[in-house]
Amino acid sequence: MVNFCWWLIIFGTVLTLAIATANGEDVFFEWHVAINTSINPVSVDQQVITINGMFPGPLINVTTNDNLHINVFNDMDEPLLMTWNGIQQRLNSWQDGVSGTNCPIQPNKNWTYVFQTKDQIGTFFYYPSINFHKAGGGFGPIRVNNRIVIPVPFPKPEAEFDLLIGDWYQTSFKDIRSALNTSCMAYHTFPYKILMNGKNRYLDSPSTPHESFTVKQGSTYRFRISNVGIAWSINFRIQNHQMLVVETEGSYTDQIMLDSLDIHVGQSYSVLVTADQNAIDYYIVASPKMINVTDNSTILAVGVLHYENSTTPPNGPLPGGPDPFDLQFSITQAKKIRWNMTTGAARPNPQGTFNVTNVTLSQIFILEGSRADINGFPRYSINNISYFTPETPLKLADQFFNGSGVYELDQYPINYTSSVSINGTFVVSGIHKGWLEIVLKNNLEVIDSWHLNGFGFYVVGFGDGEWSPELRSTYNLYDPVVRSTVQVYPKGWSAIYVYLDNPGMWNLRSQRLKNWYLGQELYVRVYDADPNPAKERPPPNNLLFCGMVDPPTPSPSPFPIPPNVPVPVPASAPPTQHILWSCISLICCILLVRPTYRQ
Repeated sequence: MVNFCWWLIIFGTVLTLAIATANGEDVFFEWHVAINTSINPVSVDQQVITINGMFPGPLINVTTNDNLHINVFNDMDEPLLMTWNGIQQRLNSWQDGVSGTNCPIQPNKNWTYVFQTKDQIGTFFYYPSINFHKAGGGFGPIRVNNRIVIPVPFPKPEAEFDLLIGDWYQTSFKDIRSALNTSCMAYHTFPYKILMNGKNRYLDSPSTPHESFTVKQGSTYRFRISNVGIAWSINFRIQNHQMLVVETEGSYTDQIMLDSLDIHVGQSYSVLVTADQNAIDYYIVASPKMINVTDNSTILAVGVLHYENSTTPPNGPLPGGPDPFDLQFSITQAKKIRWNMTTGAARPNPQGTFNVTNVTLSQIFILEGSRADINGFPRYSINNISYFTPETPLKLADQFFNGSGVYELDQYPINYTSSVSINGTFVVSGIHKGWLEIVLKNNLEVIDSWHLNGFGFYVVGFGDGEWSPELRSTYNLYDPVVRSTVQVYPKGWSAIYVYLDNPGMWNLRSQRLKNWYLGQELYVRVYDADPNPAKERPPPNNLLFCGMVDPPTPSPSPFPIPPNVPVPVPASAPPTQHILWSCISLICCILLVRPTYRQ
């Protein structure tokens, strides 16, 4: 009987581990977001947004299905929201951290985000989403690792490096924000330079803080690279080294070897780099697209790949990249970024178990990003509608007023451009569990970049000039990569397919910060009428209220807790595990203590 109990305990342990693996761990963070004026990333007196005193902010390093609890203290002098670029917030747009879903965290207040990295792996980043804060920093890397039971489709690297690259202005984000009501700042003023992990370029001065990665000859390393910038697409390369592209924004890709890689605003990639050269130091370079630069240009970001024990600094010319105006190079490379159809990602079944060759489309949006001067002010728009941000978040208005008084659903055009530019709270219906095709058009002279919260979408096509339905014959429907941010080339279009299986209020926007801040965004409302919380989570207990929605009046407790009496804290293990172990203990007790009778 004792042996049976031991087997029961072993079975319970295995089952508990399986439940814990499926549900993920609870991971806790405490962040203090503040303004720092001593970092001076471009050697001027400038306000920089830090998290726990760090710029960039701390790494979030978690595993598929982990539950994150991020307690954000706003130590700044203005409201704050954080968003999680590429984290899908399954059934839970309440945690998305954009103006349409959340009330901002007020100065000297805190709020805890609670969300799950549900069925996701990959490379992402976070950043502040309102008040033009991203131009001041506040961003940091996110790694979502495979569960142990899911193999990674390449050998384990010697180490992993997070590399956040982004363009940067010389003045404070507050000054830029104030000047955005002028055409000069809104349309024409460019960033000052590009930073690597918040650091200046190596060539400025050997004593200047710069980014350097130490590698061991013969070993392979994973670089997780994100373009956290606000305006420029970049080309990334490492002197005398090739890069094997293996992942982008939660999808394992066909593994292709490249000398340089275009990374557009808001995009993330993983590349493998093998230290297979002589043991000296090498340049790491990021240069802007659509901008003329030379090796001496202060715009270029330059870091160092440092071989262990090397005493030889980088030398020779910087590694050359493609012509920054050669869009065909960029388009050709983009079409090579394809889904790896034979490997698992967040689940063991291959990513390519399903493709989009035979889907039936339920909706099509044709959306054009462009400039729009409205009432004498410079704006950006979608189909000539420049988004107006109401004081009440859309999701909050949906919950308490069915949207009434805050927005009108489906009021603005989704398949053509309005003849008159206007401000409007642009919210459109997305059919729950329907397939949506979105054709994104770019009427600008720069590379635009679009992001959809809540989903990974299939990038099925790129093209020049006007889009027409006949161009669907050029789509890649067999192995299009799945990601959350796609570039749209000047005077061109990009097409994506997305399956709207995630109810909520979801932001679709330009990742170029001026465009987004000045109105190039809308919200897609994916509604499921079933009130079952398994279909969409209810508002969190710590929901913030603002705008038209007043916080509820707390009801007095019938049994108030006397002062100095400790409040019991619930155990941290999931309830299912407590029940499981209670049952096992009870069964063992019954079996071990029951009386035995002689025959």
